[in-house]
Amino acid sequence: MGKRARTAGTNKFKQAEEDEIKGESDSAGEEDHVTAEVEEAATRPGKAARLPVAKDAGAKGGEEPFRNKQRVLVIASRGIVHRFRHLMLDLCKLLPHSSKDAKMESKDRPMVINEICEMKGCNNALYFETRKHKDLYMWVAKTPLGPSAKFLVQNIHTMGELKFTGNHLMGSRPFLVFDAAFDSEPHLQLLKEMFSQTFGTPKGHRRSKPFVDHTMSFYVLDGRIWVRNYQITKKDGSQEPVLVEVGPRFCLQLHRIFAGAFQGATLYSNRDYVSPNVIRSREKVEKSMKYANRKEGQKNAVLRRQLQPKIKDPLKGVFK
Repeated sequence: MGKRARTAGTNKFKQAEEDEIKGESDSAGEEDHVTAEVEEAATRPGKAARLPVAKDAGAKGGEEPFRNKQRVLVIASRGIVHRFRHLMLDLCKLLPHSSKDAKMESKDRPMVINEICEMKGCNNALYFETRKHKDLYMWVAKTPLGPSAKFLVQNIHTMGELKFTGNHLMGSRPFLVFDAAFDSEPHLQLLKEMFSQTFGTPKGHRRSKPFVDHTMSFYVLDGRIWVRNYQITKKDGSQEPVLVEVGPRFCLQLHRIFAGAFQGATLYSNRDYVSPNVIRSREKVEKSMKYANRKEGQKNAVLRRQLQPKIKDPLKGVFK
């Protein structure tokens, strides 16, 4: 009995060893088969071998190519007048990567735009804020973390009223031209970067055209930023490039730069900025001073006539 049990145990061990050796030989055969297929595909003419790529590849092989995913939300406040609305629509034509939304209520704070940008998938914002149907402020913001800048828009001339001869392809990508003064001060360097990300059309955007036939120019003069749009064309019979203005044209006076998007601490405040309300009040005071001066002159004339001595006419009774 003990002898039979001993022989049965040895037979089980032998069977297990044979199965293990057989499994190793099968796996080795499969590896040889896969290696042979890879070598055959590599030597096959006209087709490239598809070799497996490791998941933990290096930085050069594993990283995706950079894609510029800038998208701009263009929005206006309620009560915007027709001139300001036409300027906003002209800028939308120049920004194929822009997205429009409904007007904002005047009682809402600008911070609400951060939530709208999140829903629309935008990382930049252009907000046109109207005050008293007379003044237009333009916010340029990087959402949702900031920074943001507030400008007073002046000298507005839209495409419809300028009627220039220049014309370029709608949706084409622009050259962004900046004045050398943008590199002179830190706040101008920040504005240059914000303008580049907002007005620069991403390469390969689905609504953009693969052409560069116009320039958007930004110049610093008299404490303001002058914005112009030119078409790049050629002279008749020559290859020299010529700039022909298309429009729109407007001027930006910086008010403040904030650390956050439509909120946060003030990074820069323009000392030369004067509110349009203050300018209008000064004009009213000057007009009232003109009226007061005129009335004062009339009173002085009456007093002079009263104080002037009366001279008798010596020839009054000669001719009768």
